[in-house]
Amino acid sequence: MKKILVIGGSYFAGRVFVEELTKVKDVAVHVFNRGRIPLGISGVAEHRGDREDAGQIRRAISAEEWDAVVDFCAYTPSHVELLLNNLQGKIKQYIFISTTTIYQNRWNLPIREDALKVFGPQPELGPHASYGYDKWRAERVVQKASARTGMPYTILRPAIIYGFYNYAPREQYFFDLLQRGEAMVIPDGGMALLSFIWVVDMARLIIRCIGEEKALNQEFNLASDELVSYPRIIEVLEEITGKKIPVTRKSVEEINRERIPLPFPMDEHLVYSGAKLQRLLDFDHTPFTTGMREAFNYYLMVLKKRRGDTV
Repeated sequence: MKKILVIGGSYFAGRVFVEELTKVKDVAVHVFNRGRIPLGISGVAEHRGDREDAGQIRRAISAEEWDAVVDFCAYTPSHVELLLNNLQGKIKQYIFISTTTIYQNRWNLPIREDALKVFGPQPELGPHASYGYDKWRAERVVQKASARTGMPYTILRPAIIYGFYNYAPREQYFFDLLQRGEAMVIPDGGMALLSFIWVVDMARLIIRCIGEEKALNQEFNLASDELVSYPRIIEVLEEITGKKIPVTRKSVEEINRERIPLPFPMDEHLVYSGAKLQRLLDFDHTPFTTGMREAFNYYLMVLKKRRGDTV
């Protein structure tokens, strides 16, 4: 039986991964996090502790031979160092969940794994200015630890993730407008193209990477080859709801001036190639329309439950 340790696993992509992993036969699933949102999933061993405390890592997680350690919540080099220096037992594969935010913005699209990386914080991202740079630095720590100890690794860089449990204001921004019957503002003129990945596809790709020899000591983008724009999002929403959606087009300047909180870039492409991993695993991504339909149905279910709880 394979033993898989998940670092994080309570929120969004980590939670979906744990749920998908429990469907796999002969796998023992262990989760280590602060326990603020207990999973309560049958067969999942939950270990409580703070990854920023070496003592808690050692006390909470016993020495085991881990077939894979899947780390969803390492955001800085020190997060990786502290975990790897204090996790007892043997790690047969360390899977680090990184981000496509590590890449410099380029016109040579789609952006592949060997593209130039950011060389410092990105002030244009505001409070998240250091996110991509810190992730890139953390990747380097993973690679150096592997070279020093022989620990195999796999680095995965997801594009824009959407789907169940999403706490970020992405697709929910549009769903909320739908529910309120409000017009949707989209940028006029430029057509920013974006790469997405459905959270369930992401989970299944990670699972497929576990124990895959050709994925060892490799870096991969996680991205569907279906490109999405703001007008395309409107088309998809109309298709899944069967309703004509009122749309207002405004310039990027107007949108910024009016502080309309559109969730994605309006005048730059975020286009990434996931072909390297798709070819390796012979994987077909879920169509954007299907993933958005699933996400919207989940949104409606949660909304109904909340309304029921308040009655």
